[in-house]
Amino acid sequence: MSLYGALTTAVSGLNAQAKSLSNISDNVANSQTTGFKRVDTNFVNYLTLSTQRIHAPGSVVARPDYTNTLQGIIEQVESHLAMGIAGQGFFAVSRPDGATGGLPRFDDQIFYTRAGDFALDENGYLVNGAGYFLRGWAVDASGNVDRTRTQELRITDTLFNPVATSEITLSANLPADAAVAGPVQNSEIQIYDTLGGLRTVQLGWTKTATNEWTLAINVPDDVATAARGTVDVQFGTAATTGVADGTIGDLVNATGTVTASAFGVDAPSTVSFVTDFGNGPQTVTINLGRFGTSDGVSQFAGTEYAVRSQHHDGVPLGAFSSLAFRDNGDVVINYDNGQSRQVGRVPVITFSDPDRLQRHDGQAFTRTQESGDARVLDANSHGAGKIVTSSLERSNVDIAAEFTKLIVAQRAYTANTKVVTASDEMLLDTLNMRR
Repeated sequence: MSLYGALTTAVSGLNAQAKSLSNISDNVANSQTTGFKRVDTNFVNYLTLSTQRIHAPGSVVARPDYTNTLQGIIEQVESHLAMGIAGQGFFAVSRPDGATGGLPRFDDQIFYTRAGDFALDENGYLVNGAGYFLRGWAVDASGNVDRTRTQELRITDTLFNPVATSEITLSANLPADAAVAGPVQNSEIQIYDTLGGLRTVQLGWTKTATNEWTLAINVPDDVATAARGTVDVQFGTAATTGVADGTIGDLVNATGTVTASAFGVDAPSTVSFVTDFGNGPQTVTINLGRFGTSDGVSQFAGTEYAVRSQHHDGVPLGAFSSLAFRDNGDVVINYDNGQSRQVGRVPVITFSDPDRLQRHDGQAFTRTQESGDARVLDANSHGAGKIVTSSLERSNVDIAAEFTKLIVAQRAYTANTKVVTASDEMLLDTLNMRR
């Protein structure tokens, strides 16, 4: 019985080492596969009988030992859509299951992967090299993230609609030494109408008295008349509000479509006017700074009108320029008009025991009862790993270690063949005893 036991035990050893060799082969073959997690081999002994006096040989079984939690090297790459996870967690992805209306139809099963080599496909979906579609949280027009469910992220906002100018911010110094009723101090600023067209607003400053100027606003493209109105701007002692010299104290005597804000300590001093470029009335507010301060329009010594800065909040029509990920998982579209828009956020999925996940093709996993439920978290929070943009997580296979294991497995396999040979010869000797 012990000879047959030794023979069968050695055969089980051959099978176990063959399985170990298979795992090593799989690891070596995928040593350059993005996000691949190697499979080690765990040998388990099964006994037939073992007491203080007797030990009958049993067998050995090779079981896979998964390393889903073992971090691979994070490597920087040129693709700005590539992502890696430093720490625990996975990307949520979907697998297509046919097509409807020219767009992919997705399986209800959610998969998880560390392979972040994503790129845009022809339909605007983010797809990794194994063909899995990235899932994330949707974001509404106000930038609020909907964390109730994940969905396949699709980039459809290829245009950024124009935004009509509603506010102009002006910072300038009017020359206190200018002559009363002298030359008009002129400046222009470009604004956008509701269709994204570029329009001109002309600002003309005329000194009417000491510390007092009249601002005339003209819009040449207005469908009615260029003159939009005027307002008197009083500085320092000319105002009744007791502000410091050279700073705005009062806005009075508004005419035409012009309206002005009332004085308030440290409050904005603004002048508004209404214009029409053929698309309906458009109200534009000129922010001259704050009452009693010199952070906007001021009047100090000098003979020339000096514009320090002027800008507005209008935006022209924008076309899709690029897509980018942020470190917090935000998916952002950049447009050629200098604007950007958040269209989604990529969460990080964690499990209580990631090594118990079920493996699938393409470095993907699905949850099991043993792995625990999927926890959908913001990156770098509550134990979830950090998203590293423009980077990929490489395979966690160490070629040198695999070659070492290969040598050990080969020697162990050879040793088991020797036991089989010896057992066979001893059995043959036993059978020949009767001759």
